[in-house]
Amino acid sequence: MLSKFVSVGARIELQPVERKIDEPTDSVSPKYYYSQVYEILSEDTMEILMPMEKGKLVLLPIDGEVDLVIYEGSGLYQCDCRIIDRYKSNNVYLLVVELTSSLRKYQRREYYRYSCALTIFMRNLSEEESQAIESDQPYTLTPGLPMEQGTIVDISGGGLRFLADRAYEQDSLLYVTYQLFGSTGDKMYEMLGKVISVRELENRRGTFEHRLQYYGVDSRTQEEIIKYIFEEERKSRRKERLEQ
Repeated sequence: MLSKFVSVGARIELQPVERKIDEPTDSVSPKYYYSQVYEILSEDTMEILMPMEKGKLVLLPIDGEVDLVIYEGSGLYQCDCRIIDRYKSNNVYLLVVELTSSLRKYQRREYYRYSCALTIFMRNLSEEESQAIESDQPYTLTPGLPMEQGTIVDISGGGLRFLADRAYEQDSLLYVTYQLFGSTGDKMYEMLGKVISVRELENRRGTFEHRLQYYGVDSRTQEEIIKYIFEEERKSRRKERLEQ
């Protein structure tokens, strides 16, 4: 399984499933570490570089469970693993991890959609704002204009889907704001989005579903949104495991 989809040198984002390392007891934020595939030992085990934090090795315990996200050129993969050994070899500190779940392929990160229910505020752009943006000129959004409220029903690194009590015109640009409640704190996002599609819900007349594509969003903001999505997915998986 591993050799078919994962190559030596692939980047890894690693998160301990449970708190099994020395951390302050009042720390509630999930820990993420970064590593790299060092060697594939079999179809369900591999060596990875021992992660580091602030220049120090992170001594994750043997038998500890970890959640891996593997960044491959051909895609993005996720799996649950167990640490079965750790050692130093040729001056390289390594962990040996064994897959305890199947290797699951995510869609490209910017398109992976996370189902949610978040409040969003939006408005059409003014004529002056639209003209400046369409002509690729510097612009400033006019503050204090009235906003309407809707509900985000899924979100991705590339856009979102929201419900509103009115239909916004397809291909129009909207100014939207919403808040994400992440592990490192709450953050308000303000951005432009292009309406890709709009339809009235058959079972809820007067409610309109919109697909919105981010417009001119910088890569840092996109990565923050993607990180939020992965954090929420991990929380859901941990909850499912506890309930089993």
